[in-house]
Amino acid sequence: MVKYGLDYTRCRWILPLLLGIGVIFGIIALAGRGWLESQTLPYVQQASLWQNCRRADQGGEWNCESLMGYAWGRAAAATYLVGFLLLVICFALAIIAFAIDTLRFNFIRGIGGLLFVAAVFSVMGLVIYPVKFSSEIEMTGINMFSWAYGFGWTTAIMEICLGFFFCCLPNYEDQILGNVKPTYFYSSP
Repeated sequence: MVKYGLDYTRCRWILPLLLGIGVIFGIIALAGRGWLESQTLPYVQQASLWQNCRRADQGGEWNCESLMGYAWGRAAAATYLVGFLLLVICFALAIIAFAIDTLRFNFIRGIGGLLFVAAVFSVMGLVIYPVKFSSEIEMTGINMFSWAYGFGWTTAIMEICLGFFFCCLPNYEDQILGNVKPTYFYSSP
C-alpha cells in the first residue's frame, strides 16, 4: 500500500473496508446468542450478552432471564456497546477521511487514537462478562464460551491492529503522496 500510495485506487479503501468488517463482526457479537453454550448433550444452557437461557432436559422449553438485572451484566453490555459505537464512528470518519482528495494525516492519526479507546472499552466488556458470569451464575454441565464471544474478541483485536495502522500511516506521508525522490540501485560499468 505504501509502495503505490493511497491514490492507487485498489489500496485506498483497504483500511475503511477492514473497519467495516470489524463493524459487521461487532454486530454479530452483539446480536449473537452464542456467548456461552453447553458443550455436550443434553444442551441445557445458552447465553448472550443480554440474557441467559437454560432448559431442564433435551425436549423442554427454554427459560430465559435477563442479565440486565445484574450490575455486572449492565456493565459488560454498556462497555462493549460503547466500544462498538466508537468503532462505528471511526468507520464513518475513515470513509470521510479517505473520500477527500487531499488526505489529512492528523485526522487519520486521530481515528487511530479513537480506535484504541474503542478497544479498551470492548476488552473491558469482554473481560467482565466471563469472570462475573462464571462466578455468579450457576452453570450445569460442561460449558464453553462460544462463537459470538469469539466475534467480540475478533472485533477488539481488529480495533487494536487498525489503531496501529491508522496511527502509523502519517509517518509515511511523503511516500504516500509521492514526494520522495526514487532511489535507484544501479551502478554504471
